Amino acid sequence: MNKKEIIVEKNKKLVTILQDFGFSFADVNKMLRNKDVRINGKIEKGNPEVQAGSEVAFYYSDDMLEKKYQIVFESENVVIVYKSAGIETAGDSGLEKIISGAIAVHRLDRNTEGLVIFAKNSDAEEKLNTAFKNKLVHKFYVAEVVGDLNCSGKIFSAYLSKDSESSFVKISDKKVPNSTKIQTKITTIKHGSQSSLVCVELLTGKTHQIRAHLAFLGHAIIGDGKYGKNEDNKKFGQSRQKLACFKLEFDKIGIEELDGKTFEKKPKWWNF
Repeated sequence: MNKKEIIVEKNKKLVTILQDFGFSFADVNKMLRNKDVRINGKIEKGNPEVQAGSEVAFYYSDDMLEKKYQIVFESENVVIVYKSAGIETAGDSGLEKIISGAIAVHRLDRNTEGLVIFAKNSDAEEKLNTAFKNKLVHKFYVAEVVGDLNCSGKIFSAYLSKDSESSFVKISDKKVPNSTKIQTKITTIKHGSQSSLVCVELLTGKTHQIRAHLAFLGHAIIGDGKYGKNEDNKKFGQSRQKLACFKLEFDKIGIEELDGKTFEKKPKWWNF
């Protein structure tokens, strides 16, 4: 059995904390029944609201988390993992806490799966942060979208504005107050009358850019509950967005094991 201790960052129900960490609802209930969960040192079998600053400790077996992430590459400086949908990159229940010594240098949305790189020391963290800032790390995404989208490396430009309170972004074809220009490069992998599989490269990296921009173009990501349509998601039987960061390309960034390298892993639903 493994033991993990976390400090809760904000008030949240215990079951939610454990699910956010990556456990299934069934596994959470099993842990509670087996008295494997403690709040501030006291065994807890219910689902109370845990106050910010409290310590939650729990015991779990390796198989409970084996489907939540897979290590693709690891060295003394970095670790690259393929994370599943439904788990955070950082935060008190994210991969940054699950993987020993990991320091998050970029993020994927909770419900976006794919490749994420973590630094393992301060020097690697600084070099990776600089590389991302200078656009020396290139991220490629694959998405299955609604409808027939057929284009070959076309760059779509638009303007994005963010509503911080609702965590929602809006796309427009003309500049509006507080908007930022975005560019999204789309290359079709396979297309059909019902849905299409596309490769997306962010030329600008803004919050929810891929999801919102594709929806604006009339081709929302299948399973996207925020920017897609409920009727489409029900039609395809998807409750989670079919979006994955499947490839990372590194220019020369000063970390020998990454310089000039490409790491790639396709999601299981690639061949739809």
